[in-house]
Amino acid sequence: MKGKGDRRKDGRAGGRKESRKNKHNFELGLLVFLVLFVIQFTTVLVALLALFVLVRTGVVSMEWIADLSTGRIENLSAGRVFLLLASVDTFIGFAVVITATAIPLKPVVNLINQMNRLASGDFQARLHFGRLLTSHPTFAELTDSFNKMAEELGSTEMLRNDFINNFSHEFKTPIVSIAGFARILKRESLTPGQQAEYLDIIEAESLRLSEMATNVLNLTRIENQSILTNVSQFNLSEQIRSCILLLEHKWSSKALNWKLDFGEVEVAGNEELLKQTWVNLIDNAIKFSPEGETVEISISEVPGRVSVTVANTGPEIPEEARERVFHKFYQADESHSSEGNGVGLAIVKRVVELHRGKVSVDSGGGIVSFSVELPRRI
Repeated sequence: MKGKGDRRKDGRAGGRKESRKNKHNFELGLLVFLVLFVIQFTTVLVALLALFVLVRTGVVSMEWIADLSTGRIENLSAGRVFLLLASVDTFIGFAVVITATAIPLKPVVNLINQMNRLASGDFQARLHFGRLLTSHPTFAELTDSFNKMAEELGSTEMLRNDFINNFSHEFKTPIVSIAGFARILKRESLTPGQQAEYLDIIEAESLRLSEMATNVLNLTRIENQSILTNVSQFNLSEQIRSCILLLEHKWSSKALNWKLDFGEVEVAGNEELLKQTWVNLIDNAIKFSPEGETVEISISEVPGRVSVTVANTGPEIPEEARERVFHKFYQADESHSSEGNGVGLAIVKRVVELHRGKVSVDSGGGIVSFSVELPRRI
């Protein structure tokens, strides 16, 4: 739950945002009013000028609009002047309005065209206004929001295609392997040792499929979860130690060493989901660590937040791949693809997001470290 200080900050931030929005709306309304005023004022001036030209050119005689029997223009016919001025003003105003409305409608037409491109699946659509309109905060915000939306939709579409391709590959590979070795086992010429070896492979591939299905189900469940439930206060240090023991069969076979740099730390969160986070991060470190190396886990505390770092020696992650490692079924090192399925880090990212935290990866000097920052209280 948020503290009073956080709620006051959120309230002030919301108030400032609403104030800026009201200011922008006022400025936009004032701009529209000025444009309409200038159009109307210009129309009247043009009408008066047109009336003067009509009189000077003899199209309209002065006798028609005034009584010149005295030799002086004193007795103007107000009705005729008003009628003539109104007629000219209406004609010119109609022409000016048609011309003037084409300019304000141009950005609207542009927006509609770009939205139609997005709706048809063209995520390269981008919104651009002229320099004058873009200088106004409202149009600048509209342009920025639209272009960000188009970019995010394009990224989502690319991720969807990658997910389908990777998902199909990851599920097809063990199935093909199982079918192939089952076909070989039908041969009568196999020795008992060969049969046992092939059966072990089938068992391993079956377990891999089962683990993959479980991870996908877990990921689907937490992806559709928007509210963090079952929040409790628990000992984070003890949970991490238990996760290390849970994976003993994996790290003991590689003779890995451990360096634990933390005391007793407590946090509030969903204990089951955070356990999946540490299991996935530690399992990832074990998988990529060479035999006999050391895996280091540290916990640091700052006011209101806790940071957990899992570091191991091993293949470095290229900078361009550091964001993609958290995508579903993405694997930066294909040489270890048989040992995982590329779902674990996606689960880590989603669990951390549910806890209003952040996860990041750093790689350099032969060290890869994943850091998870969590609020001490939810």
